[in-house]
Amino acid sequence: MNAIEKILARASGESEVSPGDIVEAEVDLAMMHDLTGPMAIDAFAKIGTKKVWDPSKVIVVFDHIVPASSAESAELHQKLRDFVQRQEIRNFYDVGRGGICHQVMVEGHVMPGQLIVGADSHTCTYGALGAFATGIGSTEMGAVLATGKLWFRVPPVLRIRLEGALPARTSAKDVILDVIGTLGADGATYKAVEFTGSAVRRMSIDSRLTLCNMVVEMGAKTSFIEPDEKTIAYLDEVKRRPAEIVKSDPDSMCEFELELDISDLEPVVACPSSVDNVKPVSEVEGIEVDQAFIGSCTNGRLEDLREAASILKGRRIHKGTRLIVVPASQQVYLQALHEGLLELFAKAGAMVCGPGCGPCLGLHEGVLAGGEVCISTSNRNFVGRMGSKKAEIYLASPATAAASAVAGRITDPRSLS
Repeated sequence: MNAIEKILARASGESEVSPGDIVEAEVDLAMMHDLTGPMAIDAFAKIGTKKVWDPSKVIVVFDHIVPASSAESAELHQKLRDFVQRQEIRNFYDVGRGGICHQVMVEGHVMPGQLIVGADSHTCTYGALGAFATGIGSTEMGAVLATGKLWFRVPPVLRIRLEGALPARTSAKDVILDVIGTLGADGATYKAVEFTGSAVRRMSIDSRLTLCNMVVEMGAKTSFIEPDEKTIAYLDEVKRRPAEIVKSDPDSMCEFELELDISDLEPVVACPSSVDNVKPVSEVEGIEVDQAFIGSCTNGRLEDLREAASILKGRRIHKGTRLIVVPASQQVYLQALHEGLLELFAKAGAMVCGPGCGPCLGLHEGVLAGGEVCISTSNRNFVGRMGSKKAEIYLASPATAAASAVAGRITDPRSLS
């Protein structure tokens, strides 16, 4: 079996599973946030169970609208706080105490070999640490809260082998955008995407998280990177030791394998209004930018902030462009503060916000007006995603977003090196 099959077999008590099998599996961790949590609570209440199956395995994170931007969002926050207290859920990250749910999860909870569900589509991020993690709906989460179980159809594996070394000013964001552009928005529907190859082994954990975060943008159920010495070193750093490292058998099968050499990859962007509308930066250079956003569960980690800072150092944001920087978590925020990155951003003319999803979902920070253009390090550029349906969003790496903020137009970051 491959690693995905092994994790699902273990969780469902089966000796062996195959793609297409339906299994009822026991969940190791369940996560919900301030937008999906209230609906999950309603679903849980309709089931009639009074107590969650295991409070120690439930994680609640406030991240989408923080701080509360309206009386309505404040009421949703309070509803979740009451539930957390009533159910004695200890893994609770209130406003200012955590950050983006996916970053909080990898910093404090995710372990290799676990089966994790989250009421958010980008839960697939945790595959970077060798877990099976997938997003579910709030109704499904209500059932998980009550029973600790959920059914899954065992997904086939799409193996993406990345070879070579990244050129200067390109990053994992450029790689995953290029992959999505190659396979299409439906190119991995209900598949488990496994990343492997020499280029993946060279990547940092931050970069691997970026890769895995965006597999859902091509329809994937989950992602997976086999744990290695970097995974173990990261877990040691955050004071967690894996109970089990799950690896694929040498003769395990995959449905399809794609091999890409990234040695000649240049910076790319996903153009409006589809994540698979990917073009080299050189083809869209010169388009004026009203706003740049560096952050989100895709690119708000320390590595991303350092890359952006290396371009912004000694420079100012273009007078016609605004830059919003949002660290992914309190931990990232504090380290960036310690390294002087936040001061550098502020001196360059950027607005630094507290950890959270911020402009990514277009509800309370950095909302775009009609006709405006934003270059964003987030993961979606759908119509209306960041505000007005008449705004346009280009997805890019932190380096490209920073360079574009300086120039006031979409710019190849290699030109500012």
